Amino acid sequence: MPVIEADPRKLPDPQSLSGPLADRVYEALRNAILTLDFPPGAVIRKSAVCDQLGVSRTPVSDAILKLEAEGLVEVVPQSATRVSRMSMREIREDAFLREAIEVAAAEYAAEHLSDALLGRLTRSVRLQKLQLEDGDYEEFHKFDQEFHRLILDCCGVSRIHDTVRFVSNHVDRARFLLLPEPGRVSDAVAEHIAILEAIRSGDPAAARRAMKRHLRQLLERLAPLEKERPELFVQAPAAKPKR
Repeated sequence: MPVIEADPRKLPDPQSLSGPLADRVYEALRNAILTLDFPPGAVIRKSAVCDQLGVSRTPVSDAILKLEAEGLVEVVPQSATRVSRMSMREIREDAFLREAIEVAAAEYAAEHLSDALLGRLTRSVRLQKLQLEDGDYEEFHKFDQEFHRLILDCCGVSRIHDTVRFVSNHVDRARFLLLPEPGRVSDAVAEHIAILEAIRSGDPAAARRAMKRHLRQLLERLAPLEKERPELFVQAPAAKPKR
């Protein structure tokens, strides 16, 4: 299999991000991996990243260590840093944990609905529809994330975003992989509308069902893709023949 080089020109400008330099370099690399601009299996050259971002090796090395701890890259000492291939086992585990949090958050939102939350969710869905019409998957992904973030916000749990972020790395890459699939974005918008209407009606049980249905679409759609694009996934070792 030929070596794929991660293209540093696809990194977002760290000046467009907030926080200390080390955090911005980390976010730039993480964003490139989650949006598949750095595809699974691609080799990341530190020197090329440093040149592109105009930074020293230290923040890049620190960022790669964090990404390795999150399972997004694999570091081979004295060799290379490679974007980790996706693992269905890790995706299923993350999806399980994320569902537990987000289903509970949707229920809470329906029970504690405010005009402010309803307005923000309605605006988010409207903007998603516009991105659907334009075929802009990257912008849609941003508003998709915003929709879920707004629901989590209303819970008032200080660590909820950090927790969801921690269990979303593998799921988010998989979701981005599926966006170009015919009908996926329109289906996602329809699922968001169902969640919004359940919350608007103040029906916690309906909100739970709508959110659960939405989140479980990922695994159903991803299973055949693992067979169609095996180069993106960790391949299970072949079973040993029985004696």
